[in-house]
Amino acid sequence: MAETLYESLEDFIAHLRGVRCASAHTVKAYETDLIQFIEFARSRRAKSAGAVDTLLLREYVRHYRGGGDGQGARAKSSMARKISALRAFFRFLLERDRVETNPAAALRQPRRDRPLPRFLDEAAVERLLAAPQGDAFAALRDRALLELLYSTGARLAEVVGADVADLDGSCESLRVRGKGKKERLCVLGGPAASAMRRYLEARAARLKAARRAEHALFLNDRRGPGCLRRLTDRSVRRLLKAHLAQAGLDPATSPHTLRHSFATHLLNRGANLRLVQEFLGHQHVTTTQIYTHVDARRLKETYRRAHPRA
Repeated sequence: MAETLYESLEDFIAHLRGVRCASAHTVKAYETDLIQFIEFARSRRAKSAGAVDTLLLREYVRHYRGGGDGQGARAKSSMARKISALRAFFRFLLERDRVETNPAAALRQPRRDRPLPRFLDEAAVERLLAAPQGDAFAALRDRALLELLYSTGARLAEVVGADVADLDGSCESLRVRGKGKKERLCVLGGPAASAMRRYLEARAARLKAARRAEHALFLNDRRGPGCLRRLTDRSVRRLLKAHLAQAGLDPATSPHTLRHSFATHLLNRGANLRLVQEFLGHQHVTTTQIYTHVDARRLKETYRRAHPRA
């Protein structure tokens, strides 16, 4: 009996987790998108991968792009992700000889508009980093966390997933694991290193008082059960929102905004694009190039300074 689409999906998800080392968010997104497609295919009496052809896939794309499921028309970014999931799924099946051809290879990605990344100017970043006040454990942790996010440009998942052992002895660099579990070294500036050392002292004292050990770098501040465990990304977003309000900054600012600010400020001060690519852990420099367009003022200043007839 031919393998069902759901059985093929189980193997593909296991491949994403075990071989490609995809993040939990990527796995969940691909799984959700492919389940939607499988339900659509089953409604068209296609229960196995071999029964799926390009015409069916195009019908599915038109169906969901136009909101045929009652959820409204889909954004280009949403449809692009669905098509990427289909391509990866059928490419996986083709490589394992479970289908004779890849019916998703002919699908075309929608042309997407790339909005410029949001970032804070340097003065706003200074206000945010100064928001956590006092010597309490939570204040020292928050200051170190915000300093680290801005100083390294690391992704939120990379920071909350870091352990104390990933820091070097002088707190001047941090080893993080990015997309695909690829490791890279992030450099901490002087203020970030100083804030980190103060936090580590408070962290050690809290763990000693609680008579327990914990490998995670950033810990929660709970009391009772679940205390002093790894800080979650949801908790980081919540504490960031509180400090944004305290600093009088846009509440829509996210942890990723600090990553954008990091890259933008480096480039504005003359950093090499290839080096910024390495700092951010981008696989392709084209991903990093978007930051060269965020500050028209800098472009005009460079033109006036460098062009003989400016």
